[in-house]
Amino acid sequence: MASNADSSTSQANTSTDDARGELTAQLDELLNTLSNKFAGVSSEIFAKMDEMSRRLDNLEAQLAASNKNQGSS
Repeated sequence: MASNADSSTSQANTSTDDARGELTAQLDELLNTLSNKFAGVSSEIFAKMDEMSRRLDNLEAQLAASNKNQGSS
C-alpha cells in the first residue's frame, strides 16, 4: 500500500511539473511576442521622429531662405 501512495505522489508531482513547464513555455512565448511588438512599435516611432526631424529641418531652411530673400529685396 505504501508503494501505491508513493506512486500517486510521484504522478501528482510529474503532472504539476508538466503544468509548470507548460505555463513557463506559454509565458516565455507571450513575453517574446510582446517584446517583438514593442520593438516594432519603437522602430516605427523612431522612423516617424526621424522623418519629422527631416521635415522640420527642411522647413527651417525654407524659412531662412525666405527671410534672406525678403531682406535682400
